[in-house]
Amino acid sequence: MTIRSTLLTVAMTATATIGTISAEETVKIGVLHSLSGTMAISETSCKDATLLAVDEINAKGGILGKKIEAVVVDPASNWPLFAEKAKELLLTHKTAVVFGCWTSVSRKSVLPVFEENNGLLFYPVQYEGEEQSLNVFYTAASPNQQLVPAAEYMMENGAKKFYLLGTDYVFPRTANKVLKAMLKAKGVPDANIKEQYTPFGHKDYQTIVAEIKELAKGGGACVLSTINGDSNVPFYKEFANQGLTSSDCPVMAFSVAEDELRAMEVPPLVGHLAAWNYFMSLDNPENKTFVSAFKAKYGKDRVTDDPIEAAYYGVYIWKAAVEKAKSFEVDKVRAAVYGLEFMSPGGMKQMDAKNQHTYKPVYIGE
Repeated sequence: MTIRSTLLTVAMTATATIGTISAEETVKIGVLHSLSGTMAISETSCKDATLLAVDEINAKGGILGKKIEAVVVDPASNWPLFAEKAKELLLTHKTAVVFGCWTSVSRKSVLPVFEENNGLLFYPVQYEGEEQSLNVFYTAASPNQQLVPAAEYMMENGAKKFYLLGTDYVFPRTANKVLKAMLKAKGVPDANIKEQYTPFGHKDYQTIVAEIKELAKGGGACVLSTINGDSNVPFYKEFANQGLTSSDCPVMAFSVAEDELRAMEVPPLVGHLAAWNYFMSLDNPENKTFVSAFKAKYGKDRVTDDPIEAAYYGVYIWKAAVEKAKSFEVDKVRAAVYGLEFMSPGGMKQMDAKNQHTYKPVYIGE
């Protein structure tokens, strides 16, 4: 594993559960993740991580004398439904904060709801940048914290031809716009950059892999992949079926992590790469505690990954901000988030002192 680049102290300890408590003693939070549909493969575990943090905090007495009551909804990988569920959480359940969304299209869907109702969303997944809302804290990577370091790494290791392959929505298209600009600035000619998109849930990658195979002739080719959800399973399988290996054309994935790997066959994945701000294998006390707690609650076969970690520590950022502000009010909590430093399972991180983003390390692993 290669560390590419770049901070409140929050205690994150073993899990516990609480019994039934009255409404007066609780503060409601929303959990807005797809538990069904094409994105359930990724989002269900983010829900689990959020609830793990809730259990831990409640076991230690809650926040400002109140226990957290999590209201979990399922927008079912349906982007307009995300907006309806966000409205339900804010207006019907009166949640103080919401943790959720995965795809940028789901985030774009809920954004007007949060802005119109002054709600607060903690978003745990890498995204394309070019957005800043006072109602969203982006706790995962922007392009300079994942995409650009990964592409530079590939170039340093001999890549000269790039196949940009993504799911057809906001994040992959904007991410590839950033990547193309970066590659061209470094002298890569247009002829050496190919770009293709497939819909959510796409299964047939035969033609696309044939194009990748043609690009890989003569060596020096790689795939920069922003495929999301369960489409990754048939893509890697078809890649191997056509005789391609990581030696012929390595795939650098931006949306495949440990959790997605559980649903995939191992042989087609050997030697391929991923860039994230956290890996389950990180060797530090905070991560060991986090992984142990996650497995203890959800099973020994479960794994953690970058969005899972961000979903988990997002709850702790909010807790710390509430305690700093001595209030659950959105405007006061928002102001308290700025500049918070914390040691997470992924290492030392910091919320920006002036905006909604997070400083963090970048790791590249095989």
